[in-house]
Amino acid sequence: MSYKLKPMISIVDDDESVREATEAQMQSLGFRAQTFPSAADFLASSRIEDTSCLVADFNMPQMTGIDLHRRLLDLGYAIPTILITAYPDDEVRARAMADGVICYLVKPFDEEDLLHCVHLALGDKVG
Repeated sequence: MSYKLKPMISIVDDDESVREATEAQMQSLGFRAQTFPSAADFLASSRIEDTSCLVADFNMPQMTGIDLHRRLLDLGYAIPTILITAYPDDEVRARAMADGVICYLVKPFDEEDLLHCVHLALGDKVG
């Protein structure tokens, strides 16, 4: 009998309430989840290699979610990324998707929309 760890979803958002709600949502759906208040905190963590999917806020001080995605790629980590934002912008969305971001969700988003994006990020077949 083999034991497989559940996928780790890392959540990077400077808004504590969004971090906590998204973490609880992911855990209730059976995923492991860890939160970080900034891109720098995530980059300094030991969780990068464990992360199966990254959920990152676009608008954060110091480093945006898309900048974090690009930085991870530069470091050799092609972590499937979901960007979330309270300030939707079609041009930013288009650039993010062109850069390989899996989904671009507008806050507040439905649990089902986030779950769909996580399944896409993990390569799961989505019904």
